[in-house]
Amino acid sequence: MVNRIATSVFTIWVVVVFFSTMFLLLPFILVPFLAGSRYTWIGYRFLYLWAWLFSKLTFIRYRITGRENIVQRQAFIYVSNHTSFLDVPGLRLLIPGEFRPIAKKELLKIPGFGLIVRAATVVVDRSHAESRKQSVEQARAILNKGISMLIFAEGTQNRTRELLQPFRNGAFRLAIETQTPIIPVVVTGAAQLMPPGKLQIRPGTISIIAGKPIDVQGFQQDDLTALKNRTFEVMKAMLLNHHSGTTS
Repeated sequence: MVNRIATSVFTIWVVVVFFSTMFLLLPFILVPFLAGSRYTWIGYRFLYLWAWLFSKLTFIRYRITGRENIVQRQAFIYVSNHTSFLDVPGLRLLIPGEFRPIAKKELLKIPGFGLIVRAATVVVDRSHAESRKQSVEQARAILNKGISMLIFAEGTQNRTRELLQPFRNGAFRLAIETQTPIIPVVVTGAAQLMPPGKLQIRPGTISIIAGKPIDVQGFQQDDLTALKNRTFEVMKAMLLNHHSGTTS
């Protein structure tokens, strides 16, 4: 009973922190995007500040490793697993500079946060082929400008007991088309603090691990399945290594 009350109180605190810090920083995040592409990096600086404040005020810590695998000012496609809404602040703390995540349209409905999603991400309606096509074209244009992309390869939060759900093709097709290297990223611990589909949050530590870049130079579309499988196996090994205490 005491644990249930404590969890409820902490969940309310996290929700209050999420929305209060988001609305406090909202003008500083949105105005640079409205001012044009030359200033969007400023919005991402404030998004970093939001993620940092969220972590500090909620006692949800992000242990980030593998930053040495990321080359500054180079565009990558960050391919990550997805286990919880708590993944998002940690991924912002990991990825340097400006990037664009692929986001599902349902996030547009969240007050405040939905405005940021509209401005700072590539929104896709997975149920419509035309929306999926437009999102790929938009992502291609972003990468051609030297801006990284973040894609959840499973397409949605993992609600299974498996380490990873099967990957979708989009991230790997895009990597081959644009010849952009992939950074495999794994998140662990978030689902334990906030299980998918439940508004029930506990304090704790979430690990965000960036692996070594996967080079796609010379890959053709015929190699898509091989690239997808290779990335899957790399990320699965990263998760297994982390769980056994031998992360690299």
